[in-house]
Amino acid sequence: GGAGATETPASAGKEEDTGIHFEAEEEGTIEASNAEEIYQTFFQEPRPAATEDQLRETQKRLKAIYLANQVIASERNLQRLFARVIDQVFALVPAHNGVILIRDERTGEMVTEYVKSGVADGEIKISSSIVNRAMDRGEAIITFNAADDSRFDAGASIIAQNISSAMCVPLTHQDERLGVIYVDTRGTRNAFVGGDLELLVALAGPASIAIKNAQFLHKLEQAYKDTLIVLANAIELRDHYTVGHTWRVTNFATVLARELGWDEEKLKEVRMGGVLHDVGKVGVPDAILQKPNTLTDDEYAQMKVHPERGARLMQDVGFLHPLIPYCLYHHERFDGKGYPFGLKGDEIPIEGRLIAVADTLDAITSSRPYRKGKDPELALKIIEEGRGTQFDPECVDLLVRCYRDGKIDSVLQEFFKKEARSIACPFCSTFIRLPEDVAEGQEFDCDVCHRQIRVLKTNDVYYGELVPQG
Repeated sequence: GGAGATETPASAGKEEDTGIHFEAEEEGTIEASNAEEIYQTFFQEPRPAATEDQLRETQKRLKAIYLANQVIASERNLQRLFARVIDQVFALVPAHNGVILIRDERTGEMVTEYVKSGVADGEIKISSSIVNRAMDRGEAIITFNAADDSRFDAGASIIAQNISSAMCVPLTHQDERLGVIYVDTRGTRNAFVGGDLELLVALAGPASIAIKNAQFLHKLEQAYKDTLIVLANAIELRDHYTVGHTWRVTNFATVLARELGWDEEKLKEVRMGGVLHDVGKVGVPDAILQKPNTLTDDEYAQMKVHPERGARLMQDVGFLHPLIPYCLYHHERFDGKGYPFGLKGDEIPIEGRLIAVADTLDAITSSRPYRKGKDPELALKIIEEGRGTQFDPECVDLLVRCYRDGKIDSVLQEFFKKEARSIACPFCSTFIRLPEDVAEGQEFDCDVCHRQIRVLKTNDVYYGELVPQG
């Protein structure tokens, strides 16, 4: 049923974003049963008079559910999990469209999280009454031969979309209703039978457990990220420039790492390592950290200890250990004349070599109260002059290529400053381009630090304020 289907992960339930439309429909057009009762009958013992074919079919269905459960249980990433669930649904029942809707914990609204469609027009219409009954009553619902059913109103969504059969089952974890799985077919009479509904309910059980576990893991990961951000932002209390520098370096390094082909898990590490690469500066005195002119030898010696201090901050926390190289080695030089250990060439972990070029690019191009940042072209020239001495040649070439390809332009602090409609992010100080139709009060995320900003206007001049988090 799912051959040639297109897949669309969705982070919001907006109809214009997902191609999903909800329509009201009379309840008389559906047949429903308690999902828990269907789940129980699926695993009941076969009747004594069951034929060999019936027993073989029962064995086949149980094996299919077992294998589907194995596939689902192996996935921890929430978005990939949604995709796997729908893939398994398509493998078990003759569906043309599949949708997962999840209840938002904060708003209580149903959010379209994943869509898979094998229909060319790309638009899916779902009966809101089917979804609501499955969600509110815990019912497993199936519609039979809808195209020929006289109970359907001529304007109902099933007629309009030529839906011959649809099923909707709840996703329930213990006593909590997480959402629903909805599937339908187009133009095939009596496509779904009672056995298909049993399969879908049997699949929804392990899917619900996996989704709940993935949601919990997602919360843990978010708490982890938030904790790291709190650590990094501790420096902001003493030197606001540093927080903008931190986020720009993080974004530069992430672009470079992606260009190197690092996988998504490693990219997550790069993002967190970038955020904490300068965390050791919390141990540097204010007089040194905020000094506008050249440091004395003694002051420079105190500044040079920040990589080791940052590493010591993380050494007793196991889950932070992968981030230590980003902090500890980003001031090593390729020729061995860097600090803190004087490592040379490939002795320097790649994480440190990567952060080194990203760190230098932002240090040269960013403006501070006492000096203006230099043009990116000049910054690249300076970095290229250090190729093979201060910096890893491969990382330098990578940085230049990414700049020439336009992959890091928007991260540069003042790249959008000259545009008429631009504002400085009040958190990270990076200039952001505003859309042509921007309106006062509009909210959007900064592309660099990802903080939410509200646009304000005074005397025809736009500026931004941070939207309080959480």
